Amino acid sequence: MEEVREHLLLAVEPEVENGIKLQPPPPDTCKFRIRGLSRTSDAGVPILSKIDLDIPRGKIVGIIGPSGSGKSTLLRALNRLWEPPAGTVFMDGHDICSLDVLTLRRKVGMLFQLPVMFEGTVADNIRYGPQLRGKKLSDSEIQKLLSLADLDSSFMEKKGGDLSVGQAQRVALARTLANEPDVVLLDEPTSALDPISTQNIEDVLVKLKNSSRRMTVVMVSHSIKQIQRVADAVCLLVNGEIVEVLSPDSLSQSKHPMAVRFLQLSS
Repeated sequence: MEEVREHLLLAVEPEVENGIKLQPPPPDTCKFRIRGLSRTSDAGVPILSKIDLDIPRGKIVGIIGPSGSGKSTLLRALNRLWEPPAGTVFMDGHDICSLDVLTLRRKVGMLFQLPVMFEGTVADNIRYGPQLRGKKLSDSEIQKLLSLADLDSSFMEKKGGDLSVGQAQRVALARTLANEPDVVLLDEPTSALDPISTQNIEDVLVKLKNSSRRMTVVMVSHSIKQIQRVADAVCLLVNGEIVEVLSPDSLSQSKHPMAVRFLQLSS
């Protein structure tokens, strides 16, 4: 819970850096550009090795690969849940290490593997982030966020303990969206959900991508079939390296031996 709460606490500042309002780049540019991103464990074992990757704006990008390949580590670099080296991760043309972390995490929301509900009602949960920056969401605004997360207004006064895991995950997504991010990062968000709840989350992600905001979604998943259903591009990560970037319908054309073996065993 503290990790989720801290993430929301660090997502409450306006989009201003050094007194200058950050301007959005032209719509045809990458949302993220990653160059030479590496990380080594305390024991000296490589976790990520010289990652080069462009993540397009307004698309769903899936990251798949064997367990321990560095998928979650790569995802968490995008909003500095771990601190990447300067000059390796750029968002909208800005080195994210040069941005105030408050600014970054307001623009880059994150949904974790297991939903965590704070005390109070569903409405209290959704109001949490905006309230930290002095904005009180109206009931109609909360209803719109619930609708976007495929929940109806009857959930507003429910307590977290009254929700199924799938419902709680959709409330957590609505709470993330309340901060009006440009990007949503998802770390295996449906691994604990039943098939119907999984489909609900997938439908929401596609809706976000197709909305007027052109939301960028970066998603780590253990399910190849899920990535094929929702993603526009798929990054295959093996032993800390991006070995291939393919379209969802061309995964069978993978050439890397370990990626081929992973895909065969996971299909």
